[in-house]
Amino acid sequence: QVQLAESGGGLVQPGGSLRLSCAASGSILSFDAMGWFRQAPGKQRELVATITRRIRTNYADSVKGRFTISRDNAKNTVYLQMNSLKPEDTAVYCCNGVLDGTDYWGQGTQVTVSS
Repeated sequence: QVQLAESGGGLVQPGGSLRLSCAASGSILSFDAMGWFRQAPGKQRELVATITRRIRTNYADSVKGRFTISRDNAKNTVYLQMNSLKPEDTAVYCCNGVLDGTDYWGQGTQVTVSS
């Protein structure tokens, strides 16, 4: 059974940085693509960033230039480096993996940007 586990969330001041990690129970090379989504209170879930098996990346306009998605195949882990954080980045961040057309999700990790 595929499992994804996020870590690295927390409270950070505006302008600060955090790095989220998503550890998969198996090889991430099995996934067609992996990514990060977020959901703020009262808002719909939105795409943050994705990375394909061929290391093609895609970002939401709101995070371009501030966030970087990467993967370490040897560690079966996908990362989201978040810099220059803003209060509007506050949300629960969830890891997603697409495997043979099926979406898998982690439990999520809370990121709060506040002074």
